Amino acid sequence: MASGYGWGGGRSRCFAYWQEFSKCYAQADHPQECRAPADDYVECLHHTKEAARAKAIQDEFIRQAQAKAKEDRKAADVLSDGVIVGVGLIQRGGDGK
Repeated sequence: MASGYGWGGGRSRCFAYWQEFSKCYAQADHPQECRAPADDYVECLHHTKEAARAKAIQDEFIRQAQAKAKEDRKAADVLSDGVIVGVGLIQRGGDGK
């Protein structure tokens, strides 16, 4: 990948990140200064942060869907027991409710 050539013979998608990293590394006094370009290059190659974010979004979507299904089951259980559910159009009692 660091050669700069992709599968089709042209530049690879991560070549620009590699150039940034190699430029930084060549000019740096301490290699730790180039941690950000190195992280960008590795992310471009492997997409680890992107995959983790997609998994977190998927997990949250599933969690919300399960919570909604649980809430819907509770409402269905109340209705299946034959309980009369009011819609709140008629006020009962003297307390104003």
